[in-house]
Amino acid sequence: MAQLLDGKAVAKVLKEEVREEIAKWKEKGVQPKLAVILVGDDPASVVYARSKQKVAEGMGMAFELFTMPSDTLEADILKQINLLNNDKDVHGIMIELPLPKGISKNVITSAVQPNKDVDGGHPINRGYILSGEEGLFPATPESCIELLLRSGVEIAGKHVVLVGRGETVGKPLVFMILKYNATVTICHSKTPDLGAFTRQADILIAAVGRAKMIKKDMVRPGAIVVDAGINEIPGGICGDVDFEGVQEVASLISPVPGGVGSLTTALLMRNVLKGIVLQGGTR
Repeated sequence: MAQLLDGKAVAKVLKEEVREEIAKWKEKGVQPKLAVILVGDDPASVVYARSKQKVAEGMGMAFELFTMPSDTLEADILKQINLLNNDKDVHGIMIELPLPKGISKNVITSAVQPNKDVDGGHPINRGYILSGEEGLFPATPESCIELLLRSGVEIAGKHVVLVGRGETVGKPLVFMILKYNATVTICHSKTPDLGAFTRQADILIAAVGRAKMIKKDMVRPGAIVVDAGINEIPGGICGDVDFEGVQEVASLISPVPGGVGSLTTALLMRNVLKGIVLQGGTR
């Protein structure tokens, strides 16, 4: 029976580290601040925005939420982003997704100043992931890596099989985990005989967006399984891994909820602090 990769325990440590670093910045006269733009009233987005506010303020970080109606013109959103880009008291900017129909996600996310782009969606930050330069990177791929490293898993030399090629997790994670000297195989929902690949994994990461797609017979005994999926099912949420079955063969496995997702907000706040340095602040 697999041991848990306990995201909640790791998140607790991460939050304390971020809280301490925020306090150090404040001692130097810098009040770290995150600004979030929420366009429309998507129920999940509202919950996520308020959750970030609670965590940020609990850590001692300033937080400001800018709410705009769903019929807001793209030009007006860009105007608000520009104001925040030029506000020296704002160190991180995040756009809550999804945006209403008619609003270009690429146009909006590309308007955020790269060194304030705490969600890591700006093309320049995407480029830094590929080139290995320092930038702000997406929280969910970072969560997968942090969860492994802080659980004592050695990534170097391991065969990592990644199921998923999405813009949010899969694609950036490929290059982020390569930096740790893993050997990486990329699969997706259209890969023929997917199990033939997943059974080769020392570390299997699922980020495909299909509920319980990874079954017990697709996992090599003793493998480490990281579930970065989140899917709504009757009665709650589940990951991309059939947890009940796979935990019988894996050595370590992350649950959903309680795994990868537990770290993302703390890492987002850490990106705000990283942004301060990228904007010219000195520790």
